[in-house]
Amino acid sequence: MTVAGRPDLAAVAACVRRAAEAELLPRYERVGHEFKADGSLVTEADTACQEALTAELARLAPAIPLLGEEMTAAEQADYLTGNEAGLWILDPLDGTGNFAVGIPFFSISLALVVAGRVELAVVYHPTTGECFTAARGEGAWLDGERLGEGFQPDLAHASALVDFKRLPTGLAAALATEPPYRSQRSFGSVALDWCWVAAGRCHLYVHGGQKVWDLAAGSLILSEAGGHAATLAGEPVFEPVLESRSVVAALDGDLFRQWQAWLREAGEGEGATPD
Repeated sequence: MTVAGRPDLAAVAACVRRAAEAELLPRYERVGHEFKADGSLVTEADTACQEALTAELARLAPAIPLLGEEMTAAEQADYLTGNEAGLWILDPLDGTGNFAVGIPFFSISLALVVAGRVELAVVYHPTTGECFTAARGEGAWLDGERLGEGFQPDLAHASALVDFKRLPTGLAAALATEPPYRSQRSFGSVALDWCWVAAGRCHLYVHGGQKVWDLAAGSLILSEAGGHAATLAGEPVFEPVLESRSVVAALDGDLFRQWQAWLREAGEGEGATPD
C-alpha cells in the first residue's frame, strides 16, 4: 500500500498485464461470442478476465471489492454504495466487438474509486503492450513516460474521436456534414480513446453515452495528463452511477473550450443531453 493507503500502482498494473496474457491473448481470434440483453457482445474472454482480476486484486488489496461490467445490474448497484475502503471498477474487455472479429484494438480498463473520486487508473492495450497509468495528484504515464506534452493544433486542424451513433441526432448530423475539425476517427475501445487523447494521438473527443466502467480509468488518465473533460451538459463526467454519461474532451484547455462552444451551438434546440 502507498499514498493514503492506496495499493501500489505498479503492482496493480502488473495484475492487469497478467490477466491479459493469461485470459485475453490466448483467446484472441479463437473465441465465439453472444449478445447480452442490452445488445452488446460478450465472450468467454470477458468473464474469464474479470474472474482472474477479481482473484488477483483480492490478494493485493483484500478489503477492496470489485465492480465488473460482467456482473448483473443489481450487483453493480450494490457495490456502488457503502464501500469505505474503496471500490475497483473494471471493464475486463473494452472493445469486445473488435476482439471477437480480430481487430487488434481492445483493452482492459481498471480504476480504484475512493470516496467518490478516482484515485488510480490502468488501461492496458494487450496487442501492443502499451500500459497507460495514473495516480491522482501524481500524473499520468505511458509505459513510464509522462503524458501531457506535445503540439496541440487549433480546432480547424485538429483530429477528433467521435462516436456518432450515441449522439443526439441533430448534433451527429452537424458533425457529419459540417465538422469544425480536419478529420475524424472511431476505433471501438472507449478506454483507449481517453488514453489516446491524453497521449496527443487525437485532439478532440465526443461520445454520447459511456458507462462508469468505460470512463472511470480514462477520465483520471486524461485529467492527470492535464486534459479537460465534461458532459455535453457541462457537468463533471465521472459520477459513481450506473447511468450513461456523455463525454466532451480535449488535452489542451483552449482547444477544449472551442470544442465545447461549437458542440453547444450545433446541439442547440435538441433538448436534454444524454447524461
